[in-house]
Amino acid sequence: MTASLPRPSFKALALAFLLLLAAVLPAPAQDWPPQTVRIVVPFGAGSTPDIVARIFADGLAKKYPGSAFVVENKPGASGNLGTDVVAKAAPDGATLGVSIGGPLAINTLLFSTLPYDPRKDIAAVTQLVTQPSALAVNLELKVNSVAELVALLKANPGKYNFASIGNGSLSHLAMEAIAIKAGTKLVHVPYASSPQAITAVMRGDAQMACLPAISVTPQAAAGKVKILAVSTARRSPYLPDVPTLRESGIDVEADAWNGLIAPGGTPKAIIDKINKDVVAIIREPAVRDKLAAQLMEPAGSTPEEFRARIDGEIARWAPVIKAANVKVN
Repeated sequence: MTASLPRPSFKALALAFLLLLAAVLPAPAQDWPPQTVRIVVPFGAGSTPDIVARIFADGLAKKYPGSAFVVENKPGASGNLGTDVVAKAAPDGATLGVSIGGPLAINTLLFSTLPYDPRKDIAAVTQLVTQPSALAVNLELKVNSVAELVALLKANPGKYNFASIGNGSLSHLAMEAIAIKAGTKLVHVPYASSPQAITAVMRGDAQMACLPAISVTPQAAAGKVKILAVSTARRSPYLPDVPTLRESGIDVEADAWNGLIAPGGTPKAIIDKINKDVVAIIREPAVRDKLAAQLMEPAGSTPEEFRARIDGEIARWAPVIKAANVKVN
């Protein structure tokens, strides 16, 4: 006679099920951070997102000395390549990213297809910083205000060039928006970087540009270009005497922000934990000093506020891209 095996109890089955769940589900928020967290930057070393990522990686490393926070640069395809690395990563808090409005919002309007869906495949954590762009002009234009520049451009449509840091970049779209609001035409000349673009303005290869202020202010201080306005909604505390475009009669806002992202599907508890830690770091005086040296203002927002900001960028730039017929592919 064959002896029957004992049937497992309900308690044993429940315990086995819970152990299986623990093996396959992401770690709970109280276990964040893991031993290593990589922070992917979709642009090269020395770029603004790279600088921001390293500031916050350093802050997190000081808060969690038992974990390593490693910045990885994955440039390419206007920021889409590195952002896709974040989108495809496991949603367990071990991969984060520092990205900007291009790959998170504007590129949905410029590219026929993207390898990721910014709304579904990317989780918004917090906006980290905002950075003003400065409208700078060649001294030979002999204009001292936005109003004088607009008058000159309207009298000579299509005569003057503007430099940017690439087709579809914020520096490109901001100048297109200025031209549209001014009711005139400009010729776009793209360059590979902010230093190259501002050098073109100094030389007269281009007559104007709207570039990150940190790349413009040294040249303005040296008397090589003139700053007419900043592109943010309010004046920059670092350039308090420079009016905004809106103050100057041109209703254009172009805010160069950086934000922290995670893979879509990352549990809300982990997102909230990272948000709390990073926003606390943003408020540290030493971190604010480092950001100020780059003319960056600290931000810090809830995930919901950051998501609304991303959606707002799409609404802001869609009509400009359509009116200027800007295309990447």
